[in-house]
Amino acid sequence: MIYKVTINNIKTIDEIENSWSNNDYRQLLVLFDYPDANTLNDAELKEYLFMAISDYEPNEAAAIILSYKLSDHLNEGQIDSLSHEMLLDKVSEEYPVIELHATLFNINQLLYKAYNGTFQNTKATVLDFELVPTTTESHKITKEVVLKALIYGLTPSALLIRLFEEQLKSENSFNEAEGILWDLKSTGTNSYQLITSTYWLNSDDFSTGEFEAEVLMVEEETE
Repeated sequence: MIYKVTINNIKTIDEIENSWSNNDYRQLLVLFDYPDANTLNDAELKEYLFMAISDYEPNEAAAIILSYKLSDHLNEGQIDSLSHEMLLDKVSEEYPVIELHATLFNINQLLYKAYNGTFQNTKATVLDFELVPTTTESHKITKEVVLKALIYGLTPSALLIRLFEEQLKSENSFNEAEGILWDLKSTGTNSYQLITSTYWLNSDDFSTGEFEAEVLMVEEETE
């Protein structure tokens, strides 16, 4: 399937909107031993949480938030190790389980801002683009389809090209797409927006703003 791809806008952000809810802030305040979390109004929650976090050593605070968000995925030893690694490395880029990168990014940036530094500052990319099929038939637009299309506009030095070009230009399933793209939504007819780490995609990775892409997918069996 051939698509015409147009890149409309690329921007870099250091925080994903609505990645933390007010309920998250209230629960975290309790975990950080703030006694009156339920008496605070919504506008105060983040400020008071940052103050509560700053009473802890950075790795201790990291362990508390990692446990809150990822205890279903990581054991106590892994959480303890990550709580120290976060002070030195960009774990939301380097952790081997790609599916956890988005959550690790949100945790990292909350801690980075709470401590006014100390933790690594990581960034995300917001990409607005059009994906127009050249025939009346097309694939369902999934994260895999999007990555298999976008790769045709990337420079040879782009990380996705260097690591996954063969898989992305084949009919084979590319399951890593679910972890690489943190969010994908439709913004109109054939228009979409994605969020991912700048580690995977950034403005320097694109060699052109308009291009054609041949997306190969496994053919679905028909009865």
